[in-house]
Amino acid sequence: MTRLLLPVISLLVVPFAAAQLNTLAQQAGKKYFGTATDNPELTNTPYVAQLQNTQDFHQLTPTNSMKWDATEPSRGQFTFAGGDTIVAQAQKVGQLVRGHNCVWHQQLPSWVTSGGFNNATLASIVQTHCSTLVGHYKGQIPCSLAWDVINEPFNDDGTFRQSVFFNTMGTSFIPIALRAARAADPSAKLYINDFNIEGSGVKSTAMVNLIKQLKTDGVPIDGVGIQTHLIVGEVPSTFKQNLQNFASLGVEVAITELDIRMTLPSTPALLAQQQQDYQTVISACKEISGCVGVTLWDWTDKFSWVPGTFAGQGAACPWDENFVKKPAYQGIVAGWSS
Repeated sequence: MTRLLLPVISLLVVPFAAAQLNTLAQQAGKKYFGTATDNPELTNTPYVAQLQNTQDFHQLTPTNSMKWDATEPSRGQFTFAGGDTIVAQAQKVGQLVRGHNCVWHQQLPSWVTSGGFNNATLASIVQTHCSTLVGHYKGQIPCSLAWDVINEPFNDDGTFRQSVFFNTMGTSFIPIALRAARAADPSAKLYINDFNIEGSGVKSTAMVNLIKQLKTDGVPIDGVGIQTHLIVGEVPSTFKQNLQNFASLGVEVAITELDIRMTLPSTPALLAQQQQDYQTVISACKEISGCVGVTLWDWTDKFSWVPGTFAGQGAACPWDENFVKKPAYQGIVAGWSS
């Protein structure tokens, strides 16, 4: 069905067959176009062949293998094998790597969530974890890109998320983590990453206020990661302006986890709308100079997280489960080329 749709898609300056997503992104002045990946996927030979196509992807984000449960499963005992494997994969072809992530309320080992630590002890644990994790990868990446130091600190209503860190330390875990990451790798860009901050609203305002406060307090903060997990037909009308609002704070902006899901089954109309939505997102990044790059939350529906998280939804990525480009791919091309 996808192949039948392609001839009716709007004409582009760059022919569809020849278009390459990272090449176009860099021609538009961006640092990269990239994708997330995960260790089990690296056993799939056709998948890896496309993953290391640097004309499409100049950056990788490890989906899970740098998170706390994977890197410090027991207190003070660090394991980096999974993350090292993805960094090595990137190094083969000179791709950048985005570190993901240092402090998050999910995928924590029980020793963190149930340890009953007081403020001072947990502060030391956060500092040690961030310092060790970021420090381990210092200099291993072809070009130090960025770390999602703090991941998803806010509820959708703009209040701080209840987590073992916030409940024990208040907001102090944020500057502690950021300062530890800066000390561990002064060249890495340090980000706070969150979802549902694509458009204007109370959550985006909360992020703006946090960035302002951190900068006032002299805490190192270099960027805002806008995850951009969207639904077909629902790209916020304020998306581009919101990118600019963050960039105007004097920080970088990156689209860090892009996918645009639909209610299954996919139809020609849904695929056409998805194409337009991808174009809208990419065009916004292109037009905002402070938007440095875009990362897909994996490039193929075969390994998308969406069906396992949102019942009845899927088909969120620019390639289908058989690694065939969907109209969404051309929407990205159009976004960079317009």
